[in-house]
Amino acid sequence: MNYIGSKYSLLDFLSNTIEEVTKIRSGENRTFADLFAGTGVVGARFKQKGYKVISNDMQYYSYVLNKHAIENNQKLNIDLLEWLNNIEETEGFIYKNYCPGSGSERNYFTDYNGKKCDAIRIELERLYQNNEIDQSIYYYYLASLLNSIDKVANTASVYGAFLKQLKKSAIKDLELELVPVIEGAVSGRVYNKNINDLISEIKGEILYLDPPYNERQYCSNYHLLETIARYDAPIIKGKTGLREYAKQKSLYCSKKTAVQNFEDIICKANFKYIFLSYNNEGLMSLETIQKIMSKYGRYDIFTTEYRRFKADKTENRNYKANATVEYLHCLTK
Repeated sequence: MNYIGSKYSLLDFLSNTIEEVTKIRSGENRTFADLFAGTGVVGARFKQKGYKVISNDMQYYSYVLNKHAIENNQKLNIDLLEWLNNIEETEGFIYKNYCPGSGSERNYFTDYNGKKCDAIRIELERLYQNNEIDQSIYYYYLASLLNSIDKVANTASVYGAFLKQLKKSAIKDLELELVPVIEGAVSGRVYNKNINDLISEIKGEILYLDPPYNERQYCSNYHLLETIARYDAPIIKGKTGLREYAKQKSLYCSKKTAVQNFEDIICKANFKYIFLSYNNEGLMSLETIQKIMSKYGRYDIFTTEYRRFKADKTENRNYKANATVEYLHCLTK
């Protein structure tokens, strides 16, 4: 999934640096916490290394993706795949509010894809509520639906706006594709909480933090994935059909609250090693981060350059450079 702040292209840098700092070569009997998990690529990498992973994110769609990736460990039944891919479309909440044929004037999905998404989502909920599938299967298929519908979304990678004309990938019919299962690994635990509330409840060897760097709220940029994940028929408003997201706003998207809440995490964290991903254009300065982390132990920093995320035209951006510097701040308590 093309995701703001995704660490997919930085996985080797992160993994190698963390191993170099901690000198931990095996995740056996070790705990790795990924508490701004997003799509879960970092937690999944460390699960593959044998760590027990604790994953968390305030966004429910992220919880769904990680619930599958972190907690499912064995091969799962794929018999539902053919049934769901051949299920008859229905005019549900997504079609009625986010497809042009419904009269909504929103062009997020083709009419077929919106109806197909509705049909699959409704059937998954019916099966789960009737105890015809268990929790593992439910999150397996729901995570797969989120991943599959995102591939045919008529957006520039985020859901803050839709495109007027259908792009090539959006014309393709939705086909449910199952996401991988990381087999044979230790089962972890996934939360859907405010990190500053959760941090006092958990402990382990390695804590990885990847908070938002700027003022762009994930809850508005991915509101449609949130609605598909919850399927709660929310009250929506505006040209883009935004759901209410005041309770999901991140305090790390504001200069006024980011620093204080960041130090609260560092102070309370019951982990020997703490790693923070941040870039050179973030709301918190390099000096501020260094000052806070140095209070609580030995501080180090590592850097790498990578291509920035772009979801709009370059000429409309405040930052026009093609690359940015990623910092990995390290604290040994």
